[in-house]
Amino acid sequence: MNIKRAITAGSLVWLGIFSLFAIFNFIPGIRDSESIQGLLIGVVIIPMAWQGTAYYYKKGAGGHGLSIALIMMAVAMALDAIITVPLIEIPLHDRNHYEFFTYPLLYILVAENILVIWLYWKLKIKH
Repeated sequence: MNIKRAITAGSLVWLGIFSLFAIFNFIPGIRDSESIQGLLIGVVIIPMAWQGTAYYYKKGAGGHGLSIALIMMAVAMALDAIITVPLIEIPLHDRNHYEFFTYPLLYILVAENILVIWLYWKLKIKH
């Protein structure tokens, strides 16, 4: 398992999702609806997680898909705590770390991301 590569892959996927959430805050109709934002991210997270996982395994890195998924998600959650909450959630939505990390939609997206990463491993790596 290549930890540095898993951290990089997790950071890249997080950056893509963070960027979309940031953009959504400037689009009328989307900025005011967490349901629409969640639905859009729920769709877009599939190819983002797939590409991030493809990046991880690209140069022959090994590791069980679930282990890679957990590392990538730990990185994303850490970046959310350090960047997303202070820069987006607190100033734009008046939500703190507790509210952000106890929001059910977050864990639906986390589960979806883990599932996509695991499926990539199952379908493309473990034959």
